[in-house]
Formats: sequence, structure tokens, C-alpha cells
Amino acid sequence: MSPATVVTIQVPAPLRQYCDGASDLRVSAPSVRAALEELERNHPALYRNLCDETGTVRRHLNVFVNASHVRDRGGIDTTLAPGDVVTILAAVSGG
Repeated sequence: MSPATVVTIQVPAPLRQYCDGASDLRVSAPSVRAALEELERNHPALYRNLCDETGTVRRHLNVFVNASHVRDRGGIDTTLAPGDVVTILAAVSGG
């Protein structure tokens, strides 16, 4: 990994079993899509829990880059900068 492109993916506790218990994964990726593809290569079980068979992030998950939800930016094609943090959170609902 080139230090210039490294980002951190924060993995929620319920999904850590699919990446050897890691809470943070460091990947080299220019976009959220590329980061997910990197997870597919290196942690396929984690990827299957994050994305469906079409590569779309599952509906019950939210993806943030730093403090911004990717839906408010470029979706999974959101560009990543060195040092960015991609956070995956389960959607919370209630009534």
C-alpha cells in the first residue's frame, strides 16, 4: 500500500467476526467502491455482509466518509483522500 492512498475502514462490532475481529482495516483505495472491492478480495465474508450480489451496499447499512454520508456525496463512487475514514454503521430505526 502506498502511504498516499491509505484509508481506514471502521468495521461495526457485529461484522468483525468476518475479518478476524479487526475493528479497523487499512486499505489503499481511491474511492469507496474501490475500498469495497479491496474488502471483497481480502475479506470476502465481510464483503458479502456489506454488499448484495449486485455490489450494492445492503439497505440496512449506512456508509460515511469522515462525517458525511456517502448518499450526500457521490454514493459509493465517492472519492477518498489519504487518511479518510470510512465508517460502516447499521441503520437504526424506531418509533
